[in-house]
Amino acid sequence: MEVNVIAKDELRINEAIRAREIRVNSVDGEQFGIMSIHDALHLAEEKHLDLVEIAPKAKPPVCRIMDYGKYLYEQQKREKEARKRQRVIDVKEVKLRIRIEDHDFEVKTKNAIRFLQGGDKVKVTIMFRGREMTHPELGEQLLNRMADQLQEIATVERKPKLEGRNMIMIVAPKSSK
Repeated sequence: MEVNVIAKDELRINEAIRAREIRVNSVDGEQFGIMSIHDALHLAEEKHLDLVEIAPKAKPPVCRIMDYGKYLYEQQKREKEARKRQRVIDVKEVKLRIRIEDHDFEVKTKNAIRFLQGGDKVKVTIMFRGREMTHPELGEQLLNRMADQLQEIATVERKPKLEGRNMIMIVAPKSSK
């Protein structure tokens, strides 16, 4: 059974429906045609269901005979399920210095790999101090080396770029579709 999504802010049920004549259908798709609001309410009452206005701007407005409580419950379940599947991607940062030793570089790379495997993006930052600013190409080489180490599991989203005294590169995990 397929339930169409109805705008929540405009829902009117049973006696709250103001139109004199409405087009009525059921959840199953059965068409009852155009009838007065009184007849439609009587029909819904016979079936022990609610009359829900789903298209108030139509001429005449469209109403559906359904179990409104069950509809709201299923809607809440779908929204909860959608929130469960949602993943917030954080941007983690790995900071390097231009004169980093090889072992320290490996440790920073392992941290970046751990962040990427967790599904987060990684912002790799090289901080320049003093006269190090005269050699930004060394920082770019270091970032390219990091990108080469991570190419198996990540893609470079933003190439190395100098911003003030920092050079920044952003890498994102490869999609696992």
